[in-house]
Amino acid sequence: MVDLVSPLASVLGLNTLPLHTHEIIGTFCFYSLMDILISPALSTFLFPKIYPRLPAKTKINWDIHVVSLVQSLFINSLALWVMWVDEERKNMNWEERIWGYTGAGGMVQAFAAGYFLWDLLSSAYHINVQGLGALVHAISAVIVIGLGFRPFANYYGLAFILYELSTPFLNVHWFLDKLNMTGSRAQFYNGIALLTVFCLCRLVWGVFQSVSIYHDLWKAMQHHFSSDGTASKGRSVSPDMDLYPAFGNTYQGENQNLPIWLVITYIGSNTILVVLNFYWFGKMVTAVSKRFKGTKTRRD
Repeated sequence: MVDLVSPLASVLGLNTLPLHTHEIIGTFCFYSLMDILISPALSTFLFPKIYPRLPAKTKINWDIHVVSLVQSLFINSLALWVMWVDEERKNMNWEERIWGYTGAGGMVQAFAAGYFLWDLLSSAYHINVQGLGALVHAISAVIVIGLGFRPFANYYGLAFILYELSTPFLNVHWFLDKLNMTGSRAQFYNGIALLTVFCLCRLVWGVFQSVSIYHDLWKAMQHHFSSDGTASKGRSVSPDMDLYPAFGNTYQGENQNLPIWLVITYIGSNTILVVLNFYWFGKMVTAVSKRFKGTKTRRD
């Protein structure tokens, strides 16, 4: 797999991608299978009086939410574990936060990339169901997560994955609507948890991490990192299979350059995600408020 992908990865400048291609493909296939086969079968078994009677578009949304719920629980647990045990990551300086790489961090990013790739194709195929906002989000997420395989901002890629901490609550809120529990006490408590966690992990944590990476990028620019310049010498380990998946190794790349297109692309995509988070938070506040003002929402 490494030899097969390496030529393409070299052309794209994604130096660590060959080490994680199997994880990306495996994750993409698993979530595709869950969307097409597992979720419909399991949902019909668990909710025989509800799922089979849902409109076609709502069934599509249901299956997408099932995939999202499973993925968010898995990726959150994995990301938090890596952030807890990866001592190399904890001790990174600003150069390593921009160009640094650890096998464990790359693994988390690969699992997330597989999901976002599935999400991109799903959002494009079901754009009439999910809307343009979901497609724009998927495109931005794929770009940001993909650039991490240069490696670039691998440190921050792991931090931004924690956006998903709010996703389980969002999915539960949606499922409660479809299970005829709109306005219930369970939905009320879940709604409070959803708004609180979303605000903390996406708005507070997300903005803090965005400002942090913009600051590190500014440092890089100030130190004359450009498409024509090179970085100061640092620890360097070849990104081969001996490095992965050990924690205590860092790959910084042979050419620590910072082309302006990379800065613009990353900052642009990340800023779009931040803006969408604020937009969606406003929408969620409105939606949750309606649930408890006696407003009855129609099922999709």
